[in-house]
Amino acid sequence: MKAINFSRIDNVKFFRTLNQRVNLYFKENKLQRTGNWKLYIKAIVMFAIFLVPLILILSVSMPIWVQLLLTIVIGIGMAGVGMNVMHDSNHESFSSKKWVNKLMGSSIYILAGNVYNWKVQHNVLHHTFTNIQGHDEDIDAGRIIRFSKHAKWLKIHKYQKYYSFALYGLLTINWAITTDFKQMHKYLKRKLSYGKFPNPATEWTLLIITKICYYLLWIVLPLVVLDIAWWQVLIGFFVMHYTAGIILSVVFQLAHVVPSTEMPLPDKDGNLEHTWAIHQLYTTANFAPKNKFISWYTGGLNHQVEHHIFPHISHIHYEKIAKIVKETALEFNLPYNEYKSFRSAIIEHFNQLKALGTKPAFA
Repeated sequence: MKAINFSRIDNVKFFRTLNQRVNLYFKENKLQRTGNWKLYIKAIVMFAIFLVPLILILSVSMPIWVQLLLTIVIGIGMAGVGMNVMHDSNHESFSSKKWVNKLMGSSIYILAGNVYNWKVQHNVLHHTFTNIQGHDEDIDAGRIIRFSKHAKWLKIHKYQKYYSFALYGLLTINWAITTDFKQMHKYLKRKLSYGKFPNPATEWTLLIITKICYYLLWIVLPLVVLDIAWWQVLIGFFVMHYTAGIILSVVFQLAHVVPSTEMPLPDKDGNLEHTWAIHQLYTTANFAPKNKFISWYTGGLNHQVEHHIFPHISHIHYEKIAKIVKETALEFNLPYNEYKSFRSAIIEHFNQLKALGTKPAFA
């Protein structure tokens, strides 16, 4: 795979100016870039939404339909922990203390994921090569969904505007079953890492042990404790994952697969038109930025522009620095993609799926 090179020339000095202004904001307000008590309280709330329903299911006698409803709540909490705790921690922005970030980042293991794989896919590939076909795996849904105009068109894509949302729910259950094993094999073979390259034997051992512990917690324990059939446990497991998968997938798609975001390709020499920071403006979009609940629950991922330019700043600061980012981008005549509401972003994502599902003229 050919190396990609971002432009090193920023004639308008956008990022230097923006960085100075954001640094000044933190200095004048005497704030750390990492999380504070608000984030720590939210972490407790998210873990409670995630784990308390499981404890209730295992310890309190209740009708099967109530148990099923609680698995939906677990899925909501699972996505909440992922977006608010795990995400910030593995970006090293949850706390100023490395051991706290490492501990809270390890929450990914009870979410069915793996730290090494996540950091490579998200921190390295997605945050570096955002929306670049063949490099950003987050826009690669295999053959079934076409997220980029540069991906091969198939006849089935004519109907993707109808079936894509249903498939979004399979995201995290794929982590649990196959994705982590495939990714680890691929990433270690390519010698990819976020930071120092790890020992492959150690990573494989950790992956296997954490997967065993994961299935012991979410499948074996309910089978042992509850007086229900094995297939009922599997249905609850699926519903939990399907709920979390839809939430996480939709949040991502609204930020990157919408008409306002570009999907640029490098030239034949691997060179891109823009610098890395300006590239993020062209390939990322915010949605519902004024919606307090969405900002709170999604861990600020509706402020995706701010997150992509400043991934090491905790999401609790995005609402404040968004004004700085927007004003600076517009000042330098650069795009600042934003959908005012969740509804408008959903509609635009649906329209994008429809457009990408239409047979290209050259196909």
